[in-house]
Amino acid sequence: MTTSTTATTLDVPGARLHYELRGTGPLVALVGAPMDATAFAPLADLLATDHTVLTTDPRGINRSTVDHPDRDSTPVERADDLAALLRHVDAGPATVLGSSGGAVTVLALVERAPELVRTAIAHEPPLDELVPDHAELYEKTEQMIATYLTGDTRSAWRQFMDIGNLQMPDEVFEMFFGTPREGQDAADEHFQFAHMLRHTVRFRPDVPALRAASTRLVVGIGEDSTGELCDRTSRALADLLGIEPTLFPGDHIGFAEQPDAFAVRLREIMGA
Repeated sequence: MTTSTTATTLDVPGARLHYELRGTGPLVALVGAPMDATAFAPLADLLATDHTVLTTDPRGINRSTVDHPDRDSTPVERADDLAALLRHVDAGPATVLGSSGGAVTVLALVERAPELVRTAIAHEPPLDELVPDHAELYEKTEQMIATYLTGDTRSAWRQFMDIGNLQMPDEVFEMFFGTPREGQDAADEHFQFAHMLRHTVRFRPDVPALRAASTRLVVGIGEDSTGELCDRTSRALADLLGIEPTLFPGDHIGFAEQPDAFAVRLREIMGA
Protein backbone atom coordinates (compact mmCIF):
# COMPACT_ATOMS: atom_id res chain seq x y z
CA MET A 1 0.00 0.00 0.00
CA THR A 2 1.40 3.41 -1.01
CA THR A 3 0.12 6.70 0.35
CA SER A 4 0.45 10.20 -1.02
CA THR A 5 3.74 11.79 0.06
CA THR A 6 4.56 15.48 0.26
CA ALA A 7 8.30 16.20 0.09
CA THR A 8 9.86 19.58 0.82
CA THR A 9 12.78 21.19 2.63
CA LEU A 10 13.40 23.24 5.75
CA ASP A 11 16.38 25.54 6.24
CA VAL A 12 18.12 25.16 9.61
CA PRO A 13 21.49 26.49 10.80
CA GLY A 14 24.14 24.99 8.54
CA ALA A 15 21.84 22.73 6.54
CA ARG A 16 18.79 22.33 4.35
CA LEU A 17 16.74 19.36 5.53
CA HIS A 18 14.75 17.16 3.18
CA TYR A 19 11.60 15.85 4.85
CA GLU A 20 8.44 14.01 3.85
CA LEU A 21 4.90 13.92 5.22
CA ARG A 22 2.26 11.25 4.75
CA GLY A 23 -1.28 10.78 6.01
CA THR A 24 -3.33 12.57 8.65
CA GLY A 25 -3.80 12.06 12.37
CA PRO A 26 -1.49 12.00 15.40
CA LEU A 27 2.12 12.77 14.50
CA VAL A 28 4.71 10.01 14.24
CA ALA A 29 8.32 10.74 13.27
CA LEU A 30 10.64 8.00 11.97
CA VAL A 31 14.33 8.86 11.98
CA GLY A 32 17.64 7.16 11.27
CA ALA A 33 21.31 8.02 11.04
CA PRO A 34 22.85 7.40 8.61
CA MET A 35 19.71 5.84 7.08
CA ASP A 36 17.58 8.34 5.20
CA ALA A 37 13.84 8.67 4.69
CA THR A 38 13.79 6.04 1.94
CA ALA A 39 14.53 3.22 4.38
CA PHE A 40 11.41 4.10 6.41
CA ALA A 41 9.03 4.48 3.46
CA PRO A 42 7.29 1.06 3.73
CA LEU A 43 6.70 1.50 7.47
CA ALA A 44 5.60 5.11 6.95
CA ASP A 45 3.04 4.03 4.36
CA LEU A 46 1.55 1.51 6.79
CA LEU A 47 1.28 4.04 9.61
CA ALA A 48 -0.06 6.84 7.41
CA THR A 49 -3.51 5.24 7.21
CA ASP A 50 -4.32 6.91 10.53
CA HIS A 51 -1.28 9.03 11.42
CA THR A 52 0.66 11.97 10.07
CA VAL A 53 4.09 10.46 9.45
CA LEU A 54 7.26 12.55 9.23
CA THR A 55 10.43 11.10 7.72
CA THR A 56 13.65 12.92 6.92
CA ASP A 57 17.20 12.57 5.63
CA PRO A 58 19.68 13.47 8.40
CA ARG A 59 21.92 16.44 7.67
CA GLY A 60 24.71 15.61 5.24
CA ILE A 61 22.96 12.50 3.92
CA ASN A 62 21.29 12.16 0.51
CA ARG A 63 18.92 15.11 -0.03
CA SER A 64 19.70 16.98 3.21
CA THR A 65 22.58 19.20 2.21
CA VAL A 66 25.02 20.97 4.53
CA ASP A 67 26.83 24.26 4.09
CA HIS A 68 30.16 22.71 5.10
CA PRO A 69 30.44 19.04 4.03
CA ASP A 70 33.79 18.64 5.80
CA ARG A 71 32.36 19.40 9.24
CA ASP A 72 31.18 16.67 11.60
CA SER A 73 27.54 15.96 12.37
CA THR A 74 26.69 15.35 16.03
CA PRO A 75 23.65 13.81 17.72
CA VAL A 76 22.91 17.17 19.34
CA GLU A 77 22.87 18.92 15.95
CA ARG A 78 20.61 16.24 14.53
CA ALA A 79 18.33 16.52 17.57
CA ASP A 80 18.05 20.26 17.02
CA ASP A 81 17.24 19.59 13.35
CA LEU A 82 14.49 17.18 14.37
CA ALA A 83 13.13 19.66 16.90
CA ALA A 84 12.98 22.31 14.16
CA LEU A 85 11.07 19.91 11.91
CA LEU A 86 8.60 18.97 14.65
CA ARG A 87 7.96 22.63 15.45
CA HIS A 88 7.58 23.44 11.76
CA VAL A 89 5.06 20.65 11.17
CA ASP A 90 3.27 21.79 14.35
CA ALA A 91 1.16 18.65 14.83
CA GLY A 92 2.67 17.28 18.03
CA PRO A 93 3.66 16.30 20.56
CA ALA A 94 4.85 13.33 18.53
CA THR A 95 5.66 9.69 18.88
CA VAL A 96 9.26 9.53 17.68
CA LEU A 97 10.94 6.29 16.63
CA GLY A 98 14.67 6.49 16.09
CA SER A 99 16.70 3.53 14.92
CA SER A 100 20.46 3.01 15.26
CA GLY A 101 22.11 6.44 15.07
CA GLY A 102 18.60 7.87 14.83
CA ALA A 103 17.88 6.41 18.27
CA VAL A 104 20.77 8.46 19.61
CA THR A 105 19.24 11.51 17.92
CA VAL A 106 15.94 10.83 19.68
CA LEU A 107 17.61 10.55 23.09
CA ALA A 108 19.33 13.90 22.54
CA LEU A 109 15.98 15.36 21.43
CA VAL A 110 14.26 14.28 24.66
CA GLU A 111 17.08 15.82 26.68
CA ARG A 112 16.81 19.14 24.83
CA ALA A 113 13.12 19.47 23.92
CA PRO A 114 10.99 16.92 25.83
CA GLU A 115 7.83 18.95 25.27
CA LEU A 116 7.89 17.96 21.60
CA VAL A 117 7.80 14.22 22.27
CA ARG A 118 4.95 12.19 23.74
CA THR A 119 6.67 8.81 23.35
CA ALA A 120 10.31 8.29 22.39
CA ILE A 121 11.32 4.87 21.08
CA ALA A 122 15.08 4.37 20.91
CA HIS A 123 15.53 1.26 18.77
CA GLU A 124 19.02 -0.21 19.18
CA PRO A 125 21.11 2.92 19.86
CA PRO A 126 24.86 2.19 19.42
CA LEU A 127 25.91 3.78 22.71
CA ASP A 128 29.37 2.28 23.12
CA GLU A 129 30.05 4.45 26.16
CA LEU A 130 27.57 2.38 28.19
CA VAL A 131 29.31 -1.00 27.92
CA PRO A 132 32.41 -2.09 29.89
CA ASP A 133 34.60 -2.59 26.81
CA HIS A 134 33.96 0.89 25.43
CA ALA A 135 37.65 1.83 25.32
CA GLU A 136 38.39 -1.15 23.09
CA LEU A 137 35.39 -0.31 20.92
CA TYR A 138 36.56 3.28 20.53
CA GLU A 139 40.00 2.09 19.45
CA LYS A 140 38.51 -0.30 16.90
CA THR A 141 36.23 2.46 15.63
CA GLU A 142 39.15 4.80 15.08
CA GLN A 143 41.00 2.05 13.22
CA MET A 144 37.93 1.44 11.06
CA ILE A 145 37.57 5.13 10.20
CA ALA A 146 41.27 5.33 9.35
CA THR A 147 40.95 2.27 7.12
CA TYR A 148 38.01 3.80 5.33
CA LEU A 149 39.84 7.05 4.74
CA THR A 150 42.67 5.17 3.00
CA GLY A 151 40.12 4.13 0.37
CA ASP A 152 39.86 0.50 1.49
CA THR A 153 36.09 0.60 1.92
CA ARG A 154 35.68 -3.18 1.82
CA SER A 155 38.00 -3.71 4.80
CA ALA A 156 36.34 -0.86 6.68
CA TRP A 157 32.97 -2.54 6.31
CA ARG A 158 34.49 -5.82 7.50
CA GLN A 159 35.69 -4.00 10.60
CA PHE A 160 32.25 -2.42 11.00
CA MET A 161 30.64 -5.88 11.01
CA ASP A 162 33.22 -7.16 13.50
CA ILE A 163 32.69 -4.25 15.90
CA GLY A 164 28.94 -4.73 15.81
CA ASN A 165 29.11 -8.53 16.17
CA LEU A 166 27.06 -8.69 12.98
CA GLN A 167 26.89 -11.93 11.01
CA MET A 168 26.49 -11.93 7.25
CA PRO A 169 27.18 -14.69 4.71
CA ASP A 170 30.24 -13.93 2.59
CA GLU A 171 28.22 -13.83 -0.63
CA VAL A 172 25.80 -11.30 0.85
CA PHE A 173 28.66 -9.18 2.19
CA GLU A 174 30.30 -9.15 -1.22
CA MET A 175 27.01 -8.18 -2.84
CA PHE A 176 26.63 -5.10 -0.64
CA PHE A 177 30.21 -4.12 0.18
CA GLY A 178 32.54 -5.87 -2.24
CA THR A 179 32.42 -3.08 -4.82
CA PRO A 180 33.08 0.59 -4.04
CA ARG A 181 29.96 2.73 -4.11
CA GLU A 182 29.44 5.52 -6.59
CA GLY A 183 27.70 8.90 -6.78
CA GLN A 184 25.42 9.88 -3.91
CA ASP A 185 25.82 6.48 -2.25
CA ALA A 186 29.57 7.02 -2.07
CA ALA A 187 29.10 10.55 -0.72
CA ASP A 188 26.71 9.32 1.98
CA GLU A 189 29.06 6.49 2.94
CA HIS A 190 31.97 8.91 3.27
CA PHE A 191 29.93 11.32 5.41
CA GLN A 192 28.88 8.43 7.64
CA PHE A 193 32.40 7.15 8.27
CA ALA A 194 34.23 10.48 8.31
CA HIS A 195 31.71 12.75 10.04
CA MET A 196 28.93 10.81 11.85
CA LEU A 197 30.08 7.55 13.38
CA ARG A 198 32.56 8.79 15.96
CA HIS A 199 30.18 11.27 17.60
CA THR A 200 27.26 8.86 17.53
CA VAL A 201 28.93 5.96 19.32
CA ARG A 202 30.62 8.27 21.86
CA PHE A 203 27.38 9.99 22.88
CA ARG A 204 26.55 9.53 26.56
CA PRO A 205 22.90 10.07 27.46
CA ASP A 206 22.02 12.41 30.30
CA VAL A 207 20.16 9.79 32.30
CA PRO A 208 18.80 12.16 35.00
CA ALA A 209 17.43 14.45 32.27
CA LEU A 210 15.81 11.53 30.47
CA ARG A 211 14.26 10.26 33.69
CA ALA A 212 12.99 13.73 34.56
CA ALA A 213 11.34 14.29 31.18
CA SER A 214 7.59 13.88 30.88
CA THR A 215 8.22 11.89 27.71
CA ARG A 216 7.45 8.19 27.81
CA LEU A 217 10.70 6.32 27.04
CA VAL A 218 10.91 2.96 25.28
CA VAL A 219 14.15 1.12 24.50
CA GLY A 220 13.63 -1.20 21.56
CA ILE A 221 15.66 -4.26 20.61
CA GLY A 222 15.24 -6.57 17.63
CA GLU A 223 14.20 -10.11 18.54
CA ASP A 224 16.96 -11.42 16.25
CA SER A 225 19.70 -9.10 17.56
CA THR A 226 20.83 -11.26 20.48
CA GLY A 227 24.58 -11.06 20.97
CA GLU A 228 25.08 -8.03 18.75
CA LEU A 229 26.68 -4.85 20.06
CA CYS A 230 23.47 -2.82 19.83
CA ASP A 231 21.67 -5.48 21.86
CA ARG A 232 24.25 -4.91 24.62
CA THR A 233 24.17 -1.13 24.44
CA SER A 234 20.37 -1.04 24.39
CA ARG A 235 20.09 -3.28 27.44
CA ALA A 236 22.64 -1.12 29.23
CA LEU A 237 20.57 1.97 28.48
CA ALA A 238 17.34 0.32 29.66
CA ASP A 239 19.07 -0.71 32.89
CA LEU A 240 20.24 2.85 33.53
CA LEU A 241 16.72 4.16 32.91
CA GLY A 242 15.19 1.49 35.14
CA ILE A 243 12.92 0.10 32.43
CA GLU A 244 12.59 -3.21 30.62
CA PRO A 245 13.61 -3.24 26.94
CA THR A 246 10.83 -3.81 24.41
CA LEU A 247 11.32 -6.42 21.70
CA PHE A 248 10.53 -5.67 18.07
CA PRO A 249 10.35 -8.04 15.10
CA GLY A 250 13.54 -8.66 13.15
CA ASP A 251 17.03 -7.41 13.83
CA HIS A 252 18.79 -4.04 13.74
CA ILE A 253 16.85 -2.99 10.63
CA GLY A 254 13.64 -4.87 11.32
CA PHE A 255 11.62 -1.76 10.45
CA ALA A 256 12.90 -2.03 6.86
CA GLU A 257 12.99 -5.80 6.43
CA GLN A 258 9.73 -6.63 8.25
CA PRO A 259 7.68 -3.41 8.09
CA ASP A 260 4.29 -5.12 8.46
CA ALA A 261 5.18 -6.93 11.68
CA PHE A 262 7.12 -3.91 12.92
CA ALA A 263 4.10 -1.65 12.35
CA VAL A 264 1.90 -3.98 14.39
CA ARG A 265 4.33 -3.87 17.31
CA LEU A 266 4.72 -0.10 17.04
CA ARG A 267 0.94 0.38 17.09
CA GLU A 268 0.74 -1.76 20.24
CA ILE A 269 3.25 0.50 21.94
CA MET A 270 1.57 3.72 20.77
CA GLY A 271 -1.79 2.45 21.98
CA ALA A 272 -0.55 1.28 25.38
